[in-house]
Amino acid sequence: MRRMKTFVAGFGLALFASLSASAVEPVVNIAQGSLRGETLGAISRFMGVPFALPPTGDLRWRPPTAPAAWPGVRAATSAGPACPQAAVASLAGDLRNLPQDEDCLYLNVWAPADGKRLPVMVWIYGGAYRQGASNLPLYNGAPLARQGVIVVTLNYRLGPFGFFAHPALTREAAPDAPLGNYGLMDQLAALRWVQQNIAAFGGDPARVTVFGESAGGGSILHLMTIPEARGLFAQAIVQSGGGLTNPADLKTREAVGLRLAQAAGAPADAIAHDLRALKPGDLVEAANRVPGSAPAPFLDGRLLKTAPWRVFQAGGAMDIPLLIGANSNEASVMAALGVPLTAADAFLGPDKARAKAVYGDIADTERARQVLGDAWFVAPARWVAGASGAPAYLYHFDYVLEAQRGRVAGVNHGGEIPYVFKTWDAYPALAVNMTQGDRAYVERVSACWVSFAKSGQPDCIPGGTWPAYDPAKDALVLFADTPAVRAGFRKQQLDLLLDEFFRTVRPDAP
Repeated sequence: MRRMKTFVAGFGLALFASLSASAVEPVVNIAQGSLRGETLGAISRFMGVPFALPPTGDLRWRPPTAPAAWPGVRAATSAGPACPQAAVASLAGDLRNLPQDEDCLYLNVWAPADGKRLPVMVWIYGGAYRQGASNLPLYNGAPLARQGVIVVTLNYRLGPFGFFAHPALTREAAPDAPLGNYGLMDQLAALRWVQQNIAAFGGDPARVTVFGESAGGGSILHLMTIPEARGLFAQAIVQSGGGLTNPADLKTREAVGLRLAQAAGAPADAIAHDLRALKPGDLVEAANRVPGSAPAPFLDGRLLKTAPWRVFQAGGAMDIPLLIGANSNEASVMAALGVPLTAADAFLGPDKARAKAVYGDIADTERARQVLGDAWFVAPARWVAGASGAPAYLYHFDYVLEAQRGRVAGVNHGGEIPYVFKTWDAYPALAVNMTQGDRAYVERVSACWVSFAKSGQPDCIPGGTWPAYDPAKDALVLFADTPAVRAGFRKQQLDLLLDEFFRTVRPDAP
């Protein structure tokens, strides 16, 4: 009898342990097979989910291929490695100790437990198309998911793996096959995965909002102008994504690719097989020292045929709700990239007197700082909002933590991200000094982004409504001490820069 009692008790404990394990290890069934994640309070998390086959060996520098099915239940509790890149401390986090591998096409999902037909937010990280990873602490999706949305963060190929052209690769590609912009192709593949599988996590594939910052925001502007992306997302948020650039053409990027490949050890007459035999580390190192090899989307003539701003200008971009804006110290990223303040002169044109008048009687260095931020990010955001067909909501972010006021020039490039994700704790040295007012502001901004994902209209103006952008009224929301609508924000400065851009742009360019 004692043995029987012991057996029953043991069986009960084992059954309880099994039930407890199943409670914290949710399983979902997707197109490729079953995934076992983990539960964090009211949130289920699935990390390191493959959305494409590893782009290695013969698949390097090819469009992503859908992942193969797997037998049994696949563990999804550890993030996949970052894509190959220089191991540095970036604006978004420390990449020096982050595992890297060419086998990097993975995504992560945070979902409220038992959610049904929830809106989905898909994050595309920034990093000048050369750095970044979906699993940095700054991009933890749990705080957003707790507000009633599903969050997806994805990896995409970077640098010489993500944006690379070479005559040998062009020769081997089929006439209608996209080439070169592999990072954008990865983003498209991840978004197709979301359409196919997100319902299994409780998401609504018809309510997908894609959001991203810097290169991530710029990627979204490109996606909004290509037919292959139509139907993959219903709304977009572009944070400091620029929008008024003229991409290089295929021939220009092929010439860069020739120099880069030779610097990495390939022969001058390399064929595609030779290129794919190059070591990843050699390619990354070569990209860091070959002049003109900075990665970016370019006009391959297949996936990308026209500069995105021209598609917006012609009314051909996706007609979807858009939230777009920039920060008050965007020039911080130029300094990080080594761009000198003297570069500001290129944006001002011949009428220096007008430039001095509209920017006021300030020091030359301060004027240059403002011009660089306005020209690269603030003015393009206003222009894109005005060129968008569906309602667009324009913002300018200038809320500085109370402990930093008077000590910094404004909100740095990317400085809004920990407000959006509610992940200030990723910066413990700053978070420890946050006031109650700072944390309340974080709650407001994050809820604002979520409200846009849920309804297509941001809701974060105390006692008021955020109006859709109208060029005639020129009103945006200024995120300062209290979010408020402002008309004619920096109008003279932005008009000057836009006038100069459209005065110098070649009308016959693609």
